[in-house]
Amino acid sequence: MSEQVWDRYLTERDKQVFASGGFGARQGYGRRPALLVVDVNYIFCGDKPEPILESIKRWRASCGEEAWAGVAAIARLLAACRDKGLPVFYTTGNRRCDGWDAGSWAWKNPRVTEKPRTADGDLDGNTIVQEIAPQPRDIVIAKHKPSAFFGTPLQSFMVQHGVDSLLLVGTTTSGCVRATAVDAFSNNYRIAVVEEGCFDRSQASHALSLCDLHAKYADVVKLDDALSFVNTLNAGMFELPPG
Repeated sequence: MSEQVWDRYLTERDKQVFASGGFGARQGYGRRPALLVVDVNYIFCGDKPEPILESIKRWRASCGEEAWAGVAAIARLLAACRDKGLPVFYTTGNRRCDGWDAGSWAWKNPRVTEKPRTADGDLDGNTIVQEIAPQPRDIVIAKHKPSAFFGTPLQSFMVQHGVDSLLLVGTTTSGCVRATAVDAFSNNYRIAVVEEGCFDRSQASHALSLCDLHAKYADVVKLDDALSFVNTLNAGMFELPPG
């Protein structure tokens, strides 16, 4: 088996436990997949590629340069999915200007009330980055909590379209991507987490979250594998919004 991004963080005991316990079996893709892009906005990417320690001076939740590598990978996957007419869902944050609805987010980070905007276009931080901006037929869902399913209509839209599985990308791997994958798993969807399309501000959290997801809840796949799968699908399986 080829080396995985998480291997360097595991002990030999960990590797033996996973192998002996049967964890990490390949579940495979579904038949009617949708693409879900989680929170790829300026808050998590910053407004330009730059080292993370510079970016977080203005964008407290930025994932730095790794975010923009993720954006490039997501753009390729978006093009392939749109070419086949697959449903594309996005999530991003939604917050009152007075911060009243921050809820439990305010308990863990003293910078949570910051409301940064892009320097050139003065866009709100929750705006999805322009390089992968939603298209008219895509569905954008605002959320308040980590999971894309919690308190949102996402699952109802998936039921409407007869979706049985997700191609999952976005940020952060250890936070909203992981929470979304676990909720999708709990609702009996097949999940393929596309490694190059996910990113995190913590390298260790990124790798070990992918490890946990692959062990128990999802397939962690490479971008080329996901693209090859999408290319096998018939176009026009879904009746999408007119846009």
